[in-house]
Parts: sequence; structure tokens; C-alpha cells
Amino acid sequence: MQITGATALVTGANRGIGRHLAAQLLERGATVYAAARRPESVDLPGARVLALDITDPEAVAAAAAAAGDVDLLVNNAGISTGAGLATGDLDAARREMDVNFWGTLGVVRAFAPVLAANGGGAIVNVASALSWFAAPGAGAYAASKAAVWNMSNAVRLELAGQGTLVTSVHLGAADTDMMGDYEGPKTDPADVARVVLDGVEAGRIEVVVDDWSEMVKASLAKDPAEFYERLLRG
Repeated sequence: MQITGATALVTGANRGIGRHLAAQLLERGATVYAAARRPESVDLPGARVLALDITDPEAVAAAAAAAGDVDLLVNNAGISTGAGLATGDLDAARREMDVNFWGTLGVVRAFAPVLAANGGGAIVNVASALSWFAAPGAGAYAASKAAVWNMSNAVRLELAGQGTLVTSVHLGAADTDMMGDYEGPKTDPADVARVVLDGVEAGRIEVVVDDWSEMVKASLAKDPAEFYERLLRG
């Protein structure tokens, strides 16, 4: 996937990782649709701003119709409510799945024929290291991102015939509003965007951004008891 000369759409482009992705796409010579639920909050000179609530099927269909020249779709929009699963707010947990999984899948489904018509292109789904483990205070988020990861695997197979690259992105904490209360180390979102776009240009189907995520992925081949005992000890 060559970014120079590409036409990209980035969801959740008004802040955080999404804004950095959109800005760096522009810097690399792409045409960019910057989509957000509140389009007035997008501040990206040179971008084409689109109103898009990914949980609204009519809004998703309108975006696909308005951006019919897209050949790079970046699904970045997402939420984190902090809901647990066993005893947490079930409505909040459902909201995370509605946005992070169903909303993302809805955008994929709407833009798959657009990408096919434009030569195949690529889809980037921003998941998380929490696709591969769960942590206290992030049960619903982890479940939704695990769903995004395996959805990416499934869509990759389903769209292989039209030549669409599907890349899932996995990272730990980034220095964004979503992680504002987190006190541990955080990755600069500009660095996240750079690693993601480099991975897309290299044709990678999975981008693991940081050492923490690499460690979590490697732990999947081992007895999970060791990992979760360490997690519970802090």
C-alpha cells in the first residue's frame, strides 16, 4: 500500500491517535477524509471533514457515498467506559461493543465495495494489546478489542479475493485523552501513527506498536496462569 497518492478515511480523526494518523497521512502525500462524530472539532488543514457516527448505519452509508474514492480505510474511532463484565454497568459494556466492534464492522462492510472498486486498497483496524488479555477496570474494553482483532482476521480472509490488505494494530497505553487517568508509561501518539503507517506501507497484517504488546502476544503461547498471577500481583 503506497500512501503517497492514496485517498484515506480516518474515523475518530478529531483527537488522539486518529488526529495524528490523519495528519501524518497528509504529510505523506495522501488525500484525507477526517471523520468524526463532531466534525466541528476537527482541526486539520488540508483534510476533508466528514460527520460520522459509526454506530449510525445511515451516517456510515452517507460517508461511503461521499468518499467513493477511498482506498485506505483507518478504523480508529472507539470508546472506553471502564465497565467490568461480572458486576459492571451492562449498558456501558454494550455501548463499548456497539462502538468498538459493531460500529467498526459496519464501516468495514460499507467501505469494502468502495475499496474493491478502487483496486483493493487497505483497511486498518486499531485494536489494542487488550485484544490478548484482560485487566481490572477494562473488562468490557478488552472483550470488544478481542472481537476487533478476530474480526480483522476474518475480514482479511473474506476480502482477500478483492486484494484488500487488512491490518490490525495493537498497543498498550498511549498519551491520549482516553488514557488520561493512567499513571504508567505512555507512548507518544505521534509515534503510534508513524509505526502504523510504516506497517501499512510494508504490507503487514498485524502491527505491534510497543514492547509491552510484544510481551503480551508472546505470553499467549505459555501457561496463562503465570501471566495473570503477575498481573494480579501488580
